[in-house]
Amino acid sequence: MSSISPFLKSLISAPGISAHEAPVRQIIEEKWRPLVDDLSLSRLGSLHGLKRGRAQAPCPSLVLLAHMDAIGLVVTQIVDGFLSIAPIGGIDPRILPGTPVTVHATGNGIKELPGLVVQPAASLLPDSIGNGPVPLKHLFVDTGLPPRQVTELVQVGDLVAFATEPVELAAETISGHSLDNRASVAALTVCLEHLQGRAHAWDVWAIATVREEVGLHGAATSTFQIQPGLAVAIDVTFGKGPGASDWQTVALNSGPALGLGPNIHPALHKRFKELAEKLEIPFSLEVMPRGSGTDGMAAQVSREGVPTMVISIPLRYMHTPVEVVAYQDIERTGRLLAEFVCSLEVNFTTKMIWDE
Repeated sequence: MSSISPFLKSLISAPGISAHEAPVRQIIEEKWRPLVDDLSLSRLGSLHGLKRGRAQAPCPSLVLLAHMDAIGLVVTQIVDGFLSIAPIGGIDPRILPGTPVTVHATGNGIKELPGLVVQPAASLLPDSIGNGPVPLKHLFVDTGLPPRQVTELVQVGDLVAFATEPVELAAETISGHSLDNRASVAALTVCLEHLQGRAHAWDVWAIATVREEVGLHGAATSTFQIQPGLAVAIDVTFGKGPGASDWQTVALNSGPALGLGPNIHPALHKRFKELAEKLEIPFSLEVMPRGSGTDGMAAQVSREGVPTMVISIPLRYMHTPVEVVAYQDIERTGRLLAEFVCSLEVNFTTKMIWDE
């Protein structure tokens, strides 16, 4: 079993829906505290871990961005003791019926209620739905409690988080909710562990960002605040699964995927590619012809612009309660990040070719 397994399991067992990341942030803060020189919070709640470089002041700085927020649901109405719900972030309603959830109640008494996402019988649904997927507006959360008690405990606006338990699968893989993007937080932690006792010229800011799933808000504000010379966003990409072609997805256990496209600075892509080849770390090239859909989009256009790289971990069944990643891909990503940090010359940005 991977050494990162206990930490990753704790991450994907904790809530932390976009704009409500405090529970998972506390776990990350505890893990990072001995690995960095300073910890702080942004005004939006992103966690900033600074590991100081050894270059003379002013020391150039690098931000490593991995969002800690997760998709989820919110209570919009209470009908006869059943909870109507709406999505926070991108959720495909096809995967919801039968999903175990936790209702984070803010009324009197119990604060966490177990529940299930359920759908009415077909005979009770509009004829227009037919035998197709049931839209989210027709789904409910059932807590098993009588209506009066539900109205005492639950309020409109309460959060509903996935409650699937982590499951160890074969071939050193793990399944659970919120691996997008807690897997990348784990990779960033592996990077910090590899940097212990090693010299690096640049200041390194490990940032667990908030609100990525609803608009890249944490990356935008943290990058603006820190004003780094370089940025690397670590996220997940579509892992190869049933019915997926090779050119649309990346196989699990094939190492990190290196982004290539307008969101990526070509000099950074080249450096990561050459470094992975030198270290014999397997990798894939991921063509991103438009935006990457990651924190890298916000980082790249912060202030006057920041040269940015995007590295992705292959993940199956994205934005479902049963996402799947391979531990080895997390560990390889973390090692590659650490070696990149240690390879950066003080004058790297002045030697970059801006139009390759």
